[in-house]
Amino acid sequence: MSILLALLLQVGPNPLGGAMPGDELVRDRPPRPEARAQAEPGATSLWLEGCLAQLDEDPARAHAMAQIRRSETDGTERVLANHCLGMAAAELALWDDARAAFAAARGETPEDDTRARARFAAMAGNAALAGGDPAGAVDLLLLAERDARAAGAAPLEAIAATDRARALVRLGRDTEALAALESAAGLAPNSAEVWLLKATLLRRMDRLPEAQSAIEQAAGLAPGAGGIGPQVALEAGVVAMLAGREDAARRSWQSVIDLAPGSAFAATATDYLAQLGQAGESAPATGEEPQP
Repeated sequence: MSILLALLLQVGPNPLGGAMPGDELVRDRPPRPEARAQAEPGATSLWLEGCLAQLDEDPARAHAMAQIRRSETDGTERVLANHCLGMAAAELALWDDARAAFAAARGETPEDDTRARARFAAMAGNAALAGGDPAGAVDLLLLAERDARAAGAAPLEAIAATDRARALVRLGRDTEALAALESAAGLAPNSAEVWLLKATLLRRMDRLPEAQSAIEQAAGLAPGAGGIGPQVALEAGVVAMLAGREDAARRSWQSVIDLAPGSAFAATATDYLAQLGQAGESAPATGEEPQP
């Protein structure tokens, strides 16, 4: 049994290590053309729609279109060109280009449009994190939080705070990351993702009773197979196992398999259950701890 516990401590699920599985690395993306661009009707929005339409089919073409447009325009049209340029660069994993484009879009957006500035700063911060610069991401995400607060956009502020927590974990600054997640939970108390990340971080910090409370909150907000329900169940099993509640861990991991059969989460849960079975079969009858 101690072998599995050691494994969980070393390589248990870590949603804080980067984007959540299935998440967009550049978070809070605007809708694609099918939802129409969030700009005023007219030539400008039509151009943006056309550029965004290229993202799935030919992001390199969208990148080139946006570069040309940016060099030929100014004002709002240049902001939108940087917007599409950043998204195309993100599709191509050109993270430095994406970060620069989103930061430029924020800088050229009027100061009184704090919501748009917050969105661009958040996307720049995520590009920085994806590009391997968590310290730079922290600075940009703090700007995003400030802008979102000024705009009265609590959900966007919560997203930025959550992503800042990810960056802080990368930097080994867990206490600050927990404070960022506390802020996010206050702003978005019904976000299962925030509570899952909080539970994961508390578990990493060996604060298991608090991790249990947080994962229970997440479970209440993420039932079923949709969304992040399987991830919550997987983490719930890890917390239970580390707290010495093997039966609860088994039930949680089995629920992952039932909720999301064939998924990566189910594969991990299956592996954990198999290791539990092996540990139980090899455990000495005397109750002594098995040797590694």
